[in-house]
Amino acid sequence: MEAYLYDQLADKKVRCNLCNHRCLIKEGKRGICGVRENQDGTLRTLVYGRLIARHVDPIEKKPLYHVQCGSLSYSIATVGCNFKCRFCQNADIAQLPADRKGMIVGDLYSPEDVVGAAEQANCRSIAYTYTEPTVFFEFAYDTAKLAHEKGILNVFVTNGYMTFEAVHMIRPYLDAANVDLKAFNDEFYKEQCSAKRKHVMETLKLMKSLGIFVEVTTLLIPGLNDDKRELQHLASFIVNSLGPETPWHISRFHPTYKLTDRQPTPVESIHMARRIGIEAGLRYVYSGNVPGDDGENTVCYSCGQPLIERWGYHISKNVITHGKCPKCGATIDGIGL
Repeated sequence: MEAYLYDQLADKKVRCNLCNHRCLIKEGKRGICGVRENQDGTLRTLVYGRLIARHVDPIEKKPLYHVQCGSLSYSIATVGCNFKCRFCQNADIAQLPADRKGMIVGDLYSPEDVVGAAEQANCRSIAYTYTEPTVFFEFAYDTAKLAHEKGILNVFVTNGYMTFEAVHMIRPYLDAANVDLKAFNDEFYKEQCSAKRKHVMETLKLMKSLGIFVEVTTLLIPGLNDDKRELQHLASFIVNSLGPETPWHISRFHPTYKLTDRQPTPVESIHMARRIGIEAGLRYVYSGNVPGDDGENTVCYSCGQPLIERWGYHISKNVITHGKCPKCGATIDGIGL
């Protein structure tokens, strides 16, 4: 189908305005994502409804710890991504078009199919995840609009490279997003992701200003983005630009894809980063990929009362009452707590 958000130019060229690469695409060629193609001067999406993944997941897996805690989320993806992360954990599907000469695969589904399946599985949200929802924006938009009408939440798990236009377009139907802020140095984004950090920061601030509930994730990679001072700057950005109520997930790296020369992140580094976030003034800072760690739990930022106990994606205890701490009455930030 014809893509959203692009301009037709001279000589049958097009300018894609969906993500901040803003690819200039010649006739017969594709954008960086590998799934949007200029066909005779018309930009078309090659992945509308072509789902490569459909799963019922705990919402905590996204990770979203402050959105409908303990609920299920119907999670979908197509192939493709607009980043080229050397450490991609889902490279087999995200980088498939890039690594397999433009290959597009996936079974055809309609927005009605997805929303119906979500209802049948008693999912309280639909997550556009695993790869990058921006690259299947048209399908995500149509599905999110229908889900919204049915009272089902919509959440993006994203690298945050959407344009101003795309964020505003999806805003009426997008309830929450977990955005990767992969590092706080430009060199990392350029060399490891083939992208620019500034656009991610702009997207985060825009989402926040539009009332989309935002959680942030940083995958901590030894020697690349785990410098103490850099993490202090990153935490300060979240506090000052997004607000202290913004949850920050600090996840443990394991060697994968094209980045196999690094060791897994020491748990001590995760703890160090978590302390930095708390000292910066963040209310909720979480350890990721460290099951059983105390950093998985939610405690009241006001009185220290334990509120939610987690083991991986499983919640064993939740004492939040009507969105408040039962001990001191402080409001716990999030959706449907």
